[in-house]
Parts: sequence; C-alpha cells; structure tokens
Amino acid sequence: MISIEHISKRFRKLQVLEDINANMEKGQVISLIGPNGSGKTTLIKSILGMVRPDKGKITVDGHVISGDHSYRANIGYMPQIGRYPDNMRIGQLFRMIENIRGVAADKQDETLIRQFELEKIYDKPMRTLSGGTRQKVSAALAFLFDPAILILDEPTAGLDPLSSELLKDKIIAEKKKNKLILITSHILSDLDELTTHVMYLQEGKLQFFKDMQTLQEETGELRLGKAIARIMKGEKLTNEWIDKILEVKKDEKIY
Repeated sequence: MISIEHISKRFRKLQVLEDINANMEKGQVISLIGPNGSGKTTLIKSILGMVRPDKGKITVDGHVISGDHSYRANIGYMPQIGRYPDNMRIGQLFRMIENIRGVAADKQDETLIRQFELEKIYDKPMRTLSGGTRQKVSAALAFLFDPAILILDEPTAGLDPLSSELLKDKIIAEKKKNKLILITSHILSDLDELTTHVMYLQEGKLQFFKDMQTLQEETGELRLGKAIARIMKGEKLTNEWIDKILEVKKDEKIY
C-alpha cells in the first residue's frame, strides 16, 4: 500500500532521513520506533505530504504522492498533539471535518465517539479540553471515515487506562479488517499485542524492518520492549549464534 524508495531529508546541516526504503502492506500493524530525533515524525510527515523529501519517492496504492494530495482521503491520521481552533466546539469540529471530507453519515465509524462519550461534551470549546480529551477527539477523527490506512502518532499518550484499552481494542478490530496501521509510541508495552512488524530508525537511518516473529526469534524475547532493549545494548541473539553455542557444548568434556 505504501512504498518508500530512497527517501532522504536534510534540514540545513542536520540529516534527518537517509536513504530510507520500506514496503508497507495491508494487514500489517507496523510499530515505528526509535530514540528521540531518529526521524520518525519526519518520515510520517513525508508520507502525509507535509514534508517534501530531498530525494526519493513515496507511492500510496501505486500512485506517486508528489503534487497530488487526493490519496490522503484513504488515510486516518492521529497526531501526537492535536491542534484545533480554540473557540470551536467539539461538535462543530466534527461537523466541519465531515463537510470537508464529504463522507455520508451511514459510512462513518462513530465507535470511538460513542465509547469515549464525546457526544455528551459536544458543546465544550476546544480550548477548555484536557490533553487526554484532545487525544480522544483526535482518535475519533482518525477512525471516523473508515480509512484503509491509519497513521497513529503516540496514540495512547495522555489517555487514562480505560480509554487506552478502548483505543487498543479499536486498533485490533481495524487490524482484523486487513488495514495498514502505522504506529509510533514510546510506550512499547502498549504495542505488544498490536504489532506485526517493527520498523526501527536511529539517527535518520533505517536499522531494520522485520516481522515480530523474526525479531522475537533473533533476540529470544517475547516482549517488544525487551527485544529492542537487547538490540540497543548490542546483545542481539540469533539462531545461528545459539546453534554455535550448542555445538560447543556438545564438544565440551567433563573432567
């Protein structure tokens, strides 16, 4: 669904992305992770057309995105920090986005609106909302038009435990619909039950893009956080390395 070919981006002297290549397909839930400043946000903004790469190209459903923003209709985006007009009320915001997108009411997915009980506070101005409630609004908007692609930037940040679980359940439900979901999060424990693939960036370079099973086998860890910690510490284990250890053990003599 999304093909990234030789993408590079520099901001003045800072190389933010360097020769990134990746193919993202339907049914994948990709955890895009890496230290602060690794280029995650720039890569997301490049996919959304908000940042223009210096080199390379990005295609969505076979169409090069440069100069044509119509592909965004198939993407639901949840920013890390949602910025909305301060004086606009929640209900007005939803109606405005609905009018812009032009999607019929019977084709809208209002699951999160109901689960987060946002209808009850439709009259509240955006400026009065807590960070957690803004997150709920952003999440509800991302899923509202039943997009084929979801890009979620730190989706559970600021959410209370119940709301976080509701959102994770919704992501799992969309995963079962064979959608492509790209998630960034520093809370790796939130990604364990969601992730099918891991895309790890560091200093603007793609270190690896692997399915979760392969990563678990290589590190000997079931949890994503522990697997990444092992890799970052240089303690990566591979099946080949384990086999060598077993061979040595076989040859050892007991005196």
